[in-house]
Amino acid sequence: MSTARTFRGGIHPVGYKELPSGRAIVTMTPPAEVIVPLKQHVGAPCEPLVKKGDVVNKGQKIGDSDEFISAPVHAPVSGVVKGIQPCTDPSGTIVQAVVIENDGEERLDPSIKPNPDLSQLDAETIKNIVREAGIVGLGGATFPTHAKLSPPPDKKIETLIINGCECEPYLTCDHRLMVEQPERVVFGTRALMKALGVEKAYIGIETNKPDAIAALKKASADYPGIEVIPLEYKYPQGSEKQLITAITGKQVPNNGLPMDVGIVVNNVETAAAVQAAIETGMPLIERVVTVSGEGVKNPQNLLVRIGTPIGEVIEAAGGFNGSPKQVIIGGPLTGVAQSSLSVPVTKCNTGILVFNELKKPNKPEPCIRCGRCVDACPSFLLPVNLANLSDIGQYDKAVELGLLSCVECGSCSYVCPAHRFLLQSILLAKQEVEAQSYKKTS
Repeated sequence: MSTARTFRGGIHPVGYKELPSGRAIVTMTPPAEVIVPLKQHVGAPCEPLVKKGDVVNKGQKIGDSDEFISAPVHAPVSGVVKGIQPCTDPSGTIVQAVVIENDGEERLDPSIKPNPDLSQLDAETIKNIVREAGIVGLGGATFPTHAKLSPPPDKKIETLIINGCECEPYLTCDHRLMVEQPERVVFGTRALMKALGVEKAYIGIETNKPDAIAALKKASADYPGIEVIPLEYKYPQGSEKQLITAITGKQVPNNGLPMDVGIVVNNVETAAAVQAAIETGMPLIERVVTVSGEGVKNPQNLLVRIGTPIGEVIEAAGGFNGSPKQVIIGGPLTGVAQSSLSVPVTKCNTGILVFNELKKPNKPEPCIRCGRCVDACPSFLLPVNLANLSDIGQYDKAVELGLLSCVECGSCSYVCPAHRFLLQSILLAKQEVEAQSYKKTS
């Protein structure tokens, strides 16, 4: 019997992680032109700090906002600003972007300077470094990290959890980072602990990554406040609330946040970005991206500059293998299908997946009341009831049944033998509730 911790519910999809998981991260050559969206995070979009014709340096801040829930963006290359123009981001939203023609000089901005030793930095200084570096949640949620490190006075944070689960099929970027650069993850963990004022941190890693578990245990051996926790390989183990339950046994309340139970969660690549910001002064201008799927010739993990068109990233992985039918940014369960290869890589991009077969959805049938969606739901909800209420427009009743506690993992749709579009209906209801709330406050 496995001793790995886990949570109730969830699913066990085929991983397909063997394609790129054994290959070292490769640094991709920066493209001739980058498209840097001014909104790559939860919260307020940035205002441009540059204009057409400006010469910019690598790492220079090119967009910022006065709002607390926001994060600045930086030039990933040195070059000339070709313009400020609309672009489509990976979610399909039209946002403003700074287009930079790369001059190939890799000229660093004068602001890029190493910070003092971690022992000389206080909590507020670390938070400011994180904020100015534009660091956000790199597991895909993109919530500004400095905001996570600044809970309200009435929320006493006791524990930091570093998320190394990467439970969605195909994705292995976090895995390779942990195996190849565990010291960076541990350094970032120590910095985040200091910023929060906590003495205990857990790094949760699923048991299908034994090499990552070993690497992090070795790298953290000299820091007794950091403990590596093996977790069962199950989806959505990496979801914040489920991860908290698996590691600590605590339940985040409905409509609550991790800080309500004294916990803050950050991704392993976020921790590594914190290390880079402190030790080198480099802001978040690149990230590791998994390029995989049977439609790619050489599946691998690439270190990619933010703003690189996804078509060029695929070319760096050998190009298409066969005739692609679908390109997804993110994982197959939560990612977004793309209609153009010119969409730029942003801070949220964990993966680019290419598939040669487009599986047509089965025709949905009436619910057979089997209860599989209830068993699979990691949030203890009744997905079929929520979907039914959404379909007839009774959103208020859906909220009463816990609609807003849905983590949008899609486990319910995955296991439904009647092929019902449960998640889509639930997402529609959540969008309607959000829209109604916005109308009331505007």
